[in-house]
Amino acid sequence: MKKTRNIIISLFVFLLALFIYYYITLPAINVHSHSFWLFIITALIVLTLIIGFALNRKGHVITSPKDFMKGPLMKASVILTAFVILFYIAGALLSSPIINSGKYQKLLPVKEGDFKKDIKEISYSEIPVLDKASATLLGSRKMGSITEYVSQFEVSDNYTQINYKGVPTRVTPLQYGNAIKWITNHGKGIPAYMRIDMTTENVELVKLSKGIKYSQSDHFGRNLNRYLRFHYPTYVFSSYNFEIDEAGIPYWVCPVKDYTIGLFGGESIGRVVLVNAVTGDLSNYKVSEVPEWVDRVYSAELLIQQFNYYGTLKHGYFNSIFSQKDSLQTTKGYNYLALEDDVWVYTGITSVGQDESNVGFVLMNQRTAETRYYSISGAEEYSAMASAEGQVQHLGYTATFPLLLNIGGEPTYFIALKDAAGLVKSYAMVNISRYQIVATAETIKECERQYLQKLQDDNIIQEDTDTLQSASGNIAKLADVVIDGNTHYYILLQGNEQIFDINVAKFPEIIRYNAGDFLKFTYTPGTAYNTVEEIQK
Repeated sequence: MKKTRNIIISLFVFLLALFIYYYITLPAINVHSHSFWLFIITALIVLTLIIGFALNRKGHVITSPKDFMKGPLMKASVILTAFVILFYIAGALLSSPIINSGKYQKLLPVKEGDFKKDIKEISYSEIPVLDKASATLLGSRKMGSITEYVSQFEVSDNYTQINYKGVPTRVTPLQYGNAIKWITNHGKGIPAYMRIDMTTENVELVKLSKGIKYSQSDHFGRNLNRYLRFHYPTYVFSSYNFEIDEAGIPYWVCPVKDYTIGLFGGESIGRVVLVNAVTGDLSNYKVSEVPEWVDRVYSAELLIQQFNYYGTLKHGYFNSIFSQKDSLQTTKGYNYLALEDDVWVYTGITSVGQDESNVGFVLMNQRTAETRYYSISGAEEYSAMASAEGQVQHLGYTATFPLLLNIGGEPTYFIALKDAAGLVKSYAMVNISRYQIVATAETIKECERQYLQKLQDDNIIQEDTDTLQSASGNIAKLADVVIDGNTHYYILLQGNEQIFDINVAKFPEIIRYNAGDFLKFTYTPGTAYNTVEEIQK
C-alpha cells in the first residue's frame, strides 16, 4: 500500500514536471524533431529513476545497478528507455549524408544563369548601402531619440531584409524592455516597429494604431513560440521572421521544416505560417502558394547548407572528405541582392582547396529557393575587401561584405567602408575578374564614375555615346539642391516634364542662367531624373 502511494505521488510530480518542461521548451510532437526525441528520452530516464526509488524499501541503500533492476516494471522501463535511445541514434545515422549522399546532393536544383541577362544595371540611387550591423546602429540611435518609448521598449535584433514597394528595406519590431515593463505595457501591446531604407539610410519609426500583441518578447499565451506551438503542435518551425506587407501591416513569417531523408535528414521547407502580429490571425500556406510580398521563406543558412551538399557530394560522401575531386563550396560570407521583387542570397563559390579566388558565384531566392550559378571566376570576396581597405588605409576604414552588382556590364563588388564608429563613410567598387581595378569615393555616384573610367582606361569597356540624348528649350523652373554635399541644379524645360540634373561643380556657368533663358545640352537618361553630361554653347 505504501509503495503504491509512493508511486502515485511520484507519478503526479513527474507529470507536473513534464508539463512544466513542455510548456517552457515547447518541443514539436513530431518524430522528425530532435527536441521531441530528447524530450521523450529525458522523460523516460526520469521516470525510470522514479520507479527505481519508489519500488525500493524504505532506508535501503542502493549500491549497484542491480538494486534498481528488481521487478518486471523496472526492467520494462529500462529496456524501453534503452530501445528509444538506440532507435534515436540509428535514425540519426540512417538520415546522415554518409549513407544518403546522392539524395543530399539533389536537395537543391541548380541551374546556370546569364549574368548580364539576370542582373540588370541599376541606378546608384537604388544600391543598398547598409549591412545589418549598420542598420542596427541606426535603429538604436533612432530609438534613443524617441523619448516616449525609450524607457519602456527596446529595438529587437530581428532586422529582416525585405523588398518593400520595390525598395531594399530592413524591418524590426520593438520589444518589451523587461518583465516589469511587459506587465505595465502588454495591455496595449508593442506600439511601433522600425523601417530602414537601405538606399537612403532613412530610419522611420512606424507607429501602429493598434499595438503588436504577439511577439517573442511577450509572455504566456501571447508569446509567439507558445502561440504557434499550441495551434500547430506537430510543426517544426525553422525561424520567426518579422516582415510587413505592402500596406505596412506587421506579420511573423514562420517557415515549417520538412524532412525528406529518413527521420532527421534532408531539411527543407514545406509550409509557411503567417501570423498577423497585431490580431494573431493565422494563415497556413504551401510554399508554392505564399503571398508574393513575403520575402524570407528559406533562411540564408539553409540555402547555403543545401548548396554545399550540391557542391561537395557529387562523387559521394567520402570523396568530399578525402580526395575532394570536383568539390565546390560557398565562401564564408554572404549578402543579399534585390532582384525581380524578391530577396536573393549572394555568395561566392570556391574550390574546397580554399584558395583565394572564386570559380563563380550563386544567387538563391529566399522565397522560392530558385538557385542560379554563374561561372565567372575572379577574386574571392575577402581579397576584394582587403583591396578596398588598402585604398583607404590612411583613414582606417573597414570593409563590409561585398554586394554583387552589374556596373557597365561587368560583375562588380560594391563595398561600403565604415569608420571605427560603424558609420558608412565611403564606398568602393572592385572588378571581380580583375580585382586590382578599384575605385573609392565618398559618394556612390562619384565612385561609379571613377570605376567606369578605370574600366575604359583598361579597355575593358568602351565609352558608350549611343545612350547620350540631346535636349534644348527655355528654362521653365530651376531649383538648387544639395546631393552628397555637392550643389546641383534641377531644371525643367518649357513643354518638357523631365527633370534634368546639373552638377554645379562640373558646370559652374549654370549659375548665370535664370527661368526663361535658352539652354541646350546632352544628357544620360535616368529613372527619377536625367544627368546632364555637357552644356552646349
